[in-house]
Amino acid sequence: MAELKGGLTILVLTLVSLVLIPLQWLAIKLKLPIRRKLPQIWHRIATRLVGIRVKQIGVPATDRPLLITSNHASWVDITVIGSLMPLSFIAKSEVSGWPIFGLLAKLQRTVFVNRTRRSETAQVADAIAERMSAGDAMVLFAEGTSNDGNCVLPFRSALLGAATRAVGQDETSKVWVQPMSIAYQGLFGVPMGRAYRPHVAWYGDMELAGHLWAIFTRGALDVVVRWGEPVLVDRETDRKALTRQLEVEVRAMTIASLLQKPVEAEETDEIPPFEFFSNAQKPVKAGA
Repeated sequence: MAELKGGLTILVLTLVSLVLIPLQWLAIKLKLPIRRKLPQIWHRIATRLVGIRVKQIGVPATDRPLLITSNHASWVDITVIGSLMPLSFIAKSEVSGWPIFGLLAKLQRTVFVNRTRRSETAQVADAIAERMSAGDAMVLFAEGTSNDGNCVLPFRSALLGAATRAVGQDETSKVWVQPMSIAYQGLFGVPMGRAYRPHVAWYGDMELAGHLWAIFTRGALDVVVRWGEPVLVDRETDRKALTRQLEVEVRAMTIASLLQKPVEAEETDEIPPFEFFSNAQKPVKAGA
């Protein structure tokens, strides 16, 4: 029965893609406003087909320009976040060459980052800032890699410079950065627990094809997305201090979601180890 569900999910999603992909390609070429909305429609259909239930706590900012900073556990994050609102992602350059995923990423107008060339960081930050200034909400997985879903890794500050670059030279300009947490809480309506969370997480040396099939056949995921308070950024904002602030808040929100408790603010200046379960696994594979 699970195999039948997986096969039907792939079939229907393929048919939907054959309709929406040409429409999105045309919308991008003609710069039609609907180019922002069509990817969200695809992601919403995908989450319903797979059986992913998303609970939002808090609301996304309506102000623009907007940079969203999130933790990252799986390729499933893309579909979950993409189903919530019109937005685009910032991804590692390797994703552009992936079969199917690369095409979908390009159609969502993803900005690709070559992390092996630090000399390109300023150029990429400018590209992100330009997209933000044009009204696009951009999502940055600030850890720079994916993990096993049980932890939040230290945030990297390099691409957060895009927020201050989007301010430009206009002292009246306002740019917003909003922390967001995504946590996988349940499987088939039952609390997932750390032992089963890697069923969703994609990290280390996991094969993508097998992981995709497992999600399509078993699905039925409960996901919690928490939105933090947007932070107003100006030309004087310290990028590293902003990175630290966002990391602490995303970690607190993720812990709250995993433990199903209220968010507790950090009371110390020391950032705790990235394992908030004593035997959390260290992820080693860069995510999307």
